[in-house]
Amino acid sequence: MELIDTHTHLFAEEFDPDRNQIINEAIDKGISKFFLPNIDSNTIEAVLSLSNEFQGICYPTIGLHPTSVKENYLEELNLVKEYLDKMQFYGIGECGIDLYWDKTFLKQQEEAFRFQIELAKQHNLPIIIHVRESFNEVFAIVDEMNDSRLTGIFHCFSGNYDQAQKIIGYGGFKLGIGGVVTFKNSGLAEIVAKIDLKHLVLETDSPYLAPVPYRGKRNKSSYLIEIATKIAEVKGIGIEEVALRTTENAKEIFKIK
Repeated sequence: MELIDTHTHLFAEEFDPDRNQIINEAIDKGISKFFLPNIDSNTIEAVLSLSNEFQGICYPTIGLHPTSVKENYLEELNLVKEYLDKMQFYGIGECGIDLYWDKTFLKQQEEAFRFQIELAKQHNLPIIIHVRESFNEVFAIVDEMNDSRLTGIFHCFSGNYDQAQKIIGYGGFKLGIGGVVTFKNSGLAEIVAKIDLKHLVLETDSPYLAPVPYRGKRNKSSYLIEIATKIAEVKGIGIEEVALRTTENAKEIFKIK
């Protein structure tokens, strides 16, 4: 059984004490590949270093996280562009719009999101979209910019069924399902039960959003098993089928074998 963690911040300082152990533990449980979404200029070198150390296992993406969009956002975006021109990445992101923490830079977040969608199209890369209390704003931009070149993942999907259907309707996107699907009152499990597996990929977002029964603790990639198990349970199928289909979807989105 092979699983892919399509979104993990293994490069984060929370893993400094035992990073290699965490990766090897996940590999032992069948998680074969890990995608590392960048945050901003402060994390690029950590992402690249880990990807170089674990080539063919850890895959780097490059982007500017919406909560890192500040006064210097143009400088940050130019750096993303420069890196894309000189080395290989497997996606753009994570990027998007986050109105949970701060709405001060909404216009700049929208501009940065548009800029990164264009980069994704130019480089034929999937985009990893962060949405937090901002579905309307994100949808408005994707509605405007979507075409056959645009593919990607709506990371940490926690919207409603209609929002899931809208994302599926774009044609090139998967829903990233993480630990929230195991939270009793999230309602996500009931939504996932009604969505075909071909539209889903798995993610942990570790070290954040650990699934039940580890909720509130440091998340790690080996907990992807709990997410796959929950999806299998609500769909009434085997975990092997969940693993097979979601792994195929991840490989398709990131254009790897």
